Amino acid sequence: MEAKETKKTGGLAGVVAGRSAICTVGTGHGLNYRGYDIYDLAKNATFEEVSYLLTKGVLPTQSELETYKQELIKARALPDALKVVLRTLPRNAHPMDIMRTGCSTLGCLEPEADNFSDQASKITRLMGIFPSILLYWHHYHVNGKELDTTSSQDTIGGYFLEKLHNKQPSELWIKAMHVSLILYAEHEFNASTFAARIGASTLSDIYSAITAAIGVLRGPLHGGANEAAMELISEYKSVHEATRGIYEKLENKAKIMGFGHRVYVSNDPRNIVIKEWSRKLADDVGNTNIFPISEVIEKIMWDEKKLFPNLDFYSASTYHFMGIPTAYFTPIFVMSRTAGWAAHVVEQRGDNKLIRPNSEYIGPENRAYVDIKNR
Repeated sequence: MEAKETKKTGGLAGVVAGRSAICTVGTGHGLNYRGYDIYDLAKNATFEEVSYLLTKGVLPTQSELETYKQELIKARALPDALKVVLRTLPRNAHPMDIMRTGCSTLGCLEPEADNFSDQASKITRLMGIFPSILLYWHHYHVNGKELDTTSSQDTIGGYFLEKLHNKQPSELWIKAMHVSLILYAEHEFNASTFAARIGASTLSDIYSAITAAIGVLRGPLHGGANEAAMELISEYKSVHEATRGIYEKLENKAKIMGFGHRVYVSNDPRNIVIKEWSRKLADDVGNTNIFPISEVIEKIMWDEKKLFPNLDFYSASTYHFMGIPTAYFTPIFVMSRTAGWAAHVVEQRGDNKLIRPNSEYIGPENRAYVDIKNR
């Protein structure tokens, strides 16, 4: 894989680092998965259809979808040895560390074949088990109970909500989860996806590639932005208080998380979709405060900085309205983006070249070695 630099800038922005048939950013409404517009997918598809599309290259037929969903349901079960690890991890651990450790542990227990002949089943296993990893750890440490992975829900979103709250979720909430997971599923060569591709390029196993991606997603400048956005919104009890508070933060040059994007210029098309779901859920739960506060923050950021909200900003309130703890927002991102990561691992393996870019050296030149006693 050769990197072609199109302009000199920091953080590899503008550098073309490879070719991909999985996702385009900036065409159509702004985002397409394998040629399908994100608006069409968010409106009409379930997350399982999109996961199938990303990892297998085509939308499933009804029978293919039902078979795939049954495979995902079977993949929810936790090995006993993994349960031991999850019980051992402390309650105050970051949930993203739980996801990372769970993935790595599963790689020890159910290793991928050296020739990657079972990669498809390993991808399905990861897609199915990630909600169980988080929820087993959660219930063991919060409620003193072990998770029963049997469920009446046949989708990842429905299963997560049911097991988190120990009750049947509404159809509105399940649909909101589908939309959210679809919007988070893939986004071209973002930082975590590129980390996964680098891992795959060394011919490492899929667990190593996904573990690397989770570690990168943990950072607040990537996946952690949705948690930071909710913490920001929660600082204020009214629109008036938020208005005053955001202006103060801007005056003090504080970083406002959940705004702007490295790729999009005028708006994030995913935000347009998730904002409406935040509005619907606010009405559903009778919350009259958080959504207006979010809107006034959005307005100020645009008026003052010409920065638009990205997917993370209104995803935060969407999850909050469904009673999801803020610390679990980014692990949900993992549950979704594993589909995109896995698709990129498979694509990288299909025409692999080791990803090893060069750097521009800016250090001192021609220094003479000085013996230690003379330093």
